[in-house]
Amino acid sequence: MKICFRQTIYNHQTMDEREQQMNSILSDLDKTRRALEDAYAGFDNVTDPDLIDCYIYEVNSVLKRYKFLLEQAAKMNLLPGEELDPESPINALIG
Repeated sequence: MKICFRQTIYNHQTMDEREQQMNSILSDLDKTRRALEDAYAGFDNVTDPDLIDCYIYEVNSVLKRYKFLLEQAAKMNLLPGEELDPESPINALIG
């Protein structure tokens, strides 16, 4: 499975560019959530030790990307309160 993300540079820009950037971050967060679900599903369905290691690395990689995107979204005040819930299972994984 190949996962492709476009590289987005997050810096100070005009209002239209900022809106595009906000949409981009939210879109990347959604793609990353789906990639994380796919990685966990793959991990749950393999028995070969090499594939297990592969999915462990993939899950860790996607979690790091997710954490980065959450930090970027928090800097731009994009996340509603429920996404930052300290009891959320994802926060236990990325924290």
